[in-house]
Amino acid sequence: MTATFTEADEHLRSVDHVMRRLIDERGPIDPATDRRGSRPDPYEALARAIVGQQLSTKAARSIWERLLEILGGKLLPPAELLAMDPETIRSAGLSRSKVSFLLDLAQRIDDGRLDLARLADLADEDIVAELIEIKGVGPWTAEMFLMFHLGRPDVVSTGDLGIRRAVQIEYGLDDLPGPTDLERIAEPWRPHRTLGCLYLWRSLDNAPA
Repeated sequence: MTATFTEADEHLRSVDHVMRRLIDERGPIDPATDRRGSRPDPYEALARAIVGQQLSTKAARSIWERLLEILGGKLLPPAELLAMDPETIRSAGLSRSKVSFLLDLAQRIDDGRLDLARLADLADEDIVAELIEIKGVGPWTAEMFLMFHLGRPDVVSTGDLGIRRAVQIEYGLDDLPGPTDLERIAEPWRPHRTLGCLYLWRSLDNAPA
């Protein structure tokens, strides 16, 4: 299925010459690459984001697949995950801290402190405020949840190393940009900053190691 230019693509092309080049060189994001809203289950979306913290996409996918294999092919319900030996979970390649983060997520869902069903009704900033109460969940994990579970259109992850590196390369910066620099660069992309992030991630496919 061939991707066509959307109103969001045209907006990015019109407000940012780097975005225009990234879009024109390889075409618009196609449906197979556009992962916004690609993780429909909120519990799994958060678990996957925790597993993927500070890892490359490839490494995160590999560990997630090993974890599912250990769990019998799918993510166990919170109560069942809590009943498992943490060392068994860790054998997927997870650090002890990430295992504790996953178990804290499961505990909060199981005891009702985290009501995943109501998150979709909240504003982006309120969702982030709720999610960072989970042990080990910071703004990055919450932003990945907004993008890849809820498909929110106007999220920019200023702490994501991939986005920072892509901005450094594509905008010709001497150093990795900080959060303030990224906010400034991404400001014209509103209300389509999530899509801008997807183009930056895609640009790394051909970036030097």
